[in-house]
Amino acid sequence: MTDNLSDAQRNGLLALDTPTICNALELTNPERRARGFTVRPLVAPFPQMKPVLAHARTATIRSKEPSPLPKDKAKTQRLAYFEYVEKGGPRPSIMIMQDIDGEDRGYGAFWGEVQTNVHKSLGCVGTVTDGCVRDIDMMAEGFFVLAGSIAPSHAWVHLVDFGGTVNVAGMLVNSGDLMHADRHGAVVIPAGMADKVIAAAALIARREAVILNAAKQPGFTVETLKRAMGEADDIH
Repeated sequence: MTDNLSDAQRNGLLALDTPTICNALELTNPERRARGFTVRPLVAPFPQMKPVLAHARTATIRSKEPSPLPKDKAKTQRLAYFEYVEKGGPRPSIMIMQDIDGEDRGYGAFWGEVQTNVHKSLGCVGTVTDGCVRDIDMMAEGFFVLAGSIAPSHAWVHLVDFGGTVNVAGMLVNSGDLMHADRHGAVVIPAGMADKVIAAAALIARREAVILNAAKQPGFTVETLKRAMGEADDIH
């Protein structure tokens, strides 16, 4: 199942970085100014990667203690999870995975060589997790990663649940939410807001261009800045 974004909408959003998306949402959805995005630092193992735009699949994990499920039930759960990754909503997908080990989150890695390749083949473009990752040099090519940390072992890592609401680095996400992410962090784009976000980003860029152009001119002063700010305010 593909999403209902047009090519123009998808390309327009992918042309923006995540901070710009956040700026645009401050105009289009001011009630969300202090929520809907990651607020704690995450590691970007591949900072050169371009932004990604995909629909959330959500899950929770633990790794400090073994799964309480018997082996056969754990396997059944894992297969149901993979079916959810593949068919649980619009594609492409991105896994938003919360580690619920509290102060010990990141004790063991879910994400590495195997899981990035499996998820990529199931239509997933990447993950945003407050847990840890490993196998950096062996991850699936082009798989986007933001993580709480990098660590060597998977310890007792196991799924706890999937498909519900998660909180990763202060960002609340529901399954199916449209996500934009890059090396800065991730943000939820509210449903039906693609065109307004793209238009707001363009407006912000025009306003900022006036100030930036003035700041780069010789003899820049506060008076110059005041005039530029006034000109920017007149752009609608």
